[in-house]
Amino acid sequence: MRVWITGLAMASLLVMAGCDTMSPGARTVAGAAGGAAAGLITAEVLDADDDWRLIAALGGAAAGTVVAQNRQNNMCAYSRGDGTYYKAPCR
Repeated sequence: MRVWITGLAMASLLVMAGCDTMSPGARTVAGAAGGAAAGLITAEVLDADDDWRLIAALGGAAAGTVVAQNRQNNMCAYSRGDGTYYKAPCR
């Protein structure tokens, strides 16, 4: 099982390297699909029931979409330490 997960992680790194030439819309779709897959794989590894697998996939898709859109805009959110955030260009 561990070898399978490691192989899948390595394959996803190769796929993500091709995202530099994608359009912004395609990058958002790829982020959502990749996030959903990561959430589902995590739920599988943790041996979650079907309800939690669905929740993990939806949460992963949402996170993947946000990451893809932030990369598209080159803006990141940084914590001030008091519970608030500010946006600035990604470092």
